[in-house]
Amino acid sequence: MDIATALGFALGTGTVLLLMMLDGDVSMFVDKHAAIVIFGGSTAATLIRFPLSTIIHGLPMGMKFAFNLRRITAHDLVEQISHLADVARKQGPIGLEKEVIEDTFLAKGIRYVADGYDSDFIRDNLERDRDNFLTHLEEGSKVYRAIGDCAPAFGMVGTLIGMVQMFANMSDPSKLGPFMAVALLATLYGAVVSNIVCLPLADKLHGRLIDEEINRSLIIDGVLMIRDSKSPGVVREMLLAYLPEHKRDELAEPVAA
Repeated sequence: MDIATALGFALGTGTVLLLMMLDGDVSMFVDKHAAIVIFGGSTAATLIRFPLSTIIHGLPMGMKFAFNLRRITAHDLVEQISHLADVARKQGPIGLEKEVIEDTFLAKGIRYVADGYDSDFIRDNLERDRDNFLTHLEEGSKVYRAIGDCAPAFGMVGTLIGMVQMFANMSDPSKLGPFMAVALLATLYGAVVSNIVCLPLADKLHGRLIDEEINRSLIIDGVLMIRDSKSPGVVREMLLAYLPEHKRDELAEPVAA
């Protein structure tokens, strides 16, 4: 689990709730009219912007990958793929079948090598798998960003509606307070939904997308080099280019002939 995401949500929510409770009752910040404007309006705008299938798939996938970290890092992938290259060189492709591989994408590629598929088939299949996954992850990011973009706008819509109602009832002082509350709470709801939930999630998913693109491209290149019977040293050296420069030295070693 990504502790940063969970901690961020907890801290952001706690900060808002604490400010609400310091000098008043939290119940005064609850208003169904403001909630209808924000959630109803944002949902409507998102439905207009995206196909229903994209929303149904993007929302849960986005939430899943925002909270879940990849179990194996690019650093570990270089180590593991180098080890697999060594196994393939010593035992042949059949030896790869005995290896336990945690990453499902890497396991799929190694299975293709062990089964004797040619390089073109492996490349095409893995690249298609990678691109489809990245497309779905990007959809999740776009959906959350869309909600984050329109929530404050609908907060302003709620504010304008509340102000129109307030000015239309200036003759009745008893109605001024509730209408003003709708106006202000709509803006508050929009700001909270956008800046604590949706926009941070969208940015988190964009970061996940970049990481997954690097890791899966690394895996594809590594699997193809294993298929072409490259030496473990060459495989390691080639894959080091995917790592940040400060992490390369601890894995670097002389290239085997």
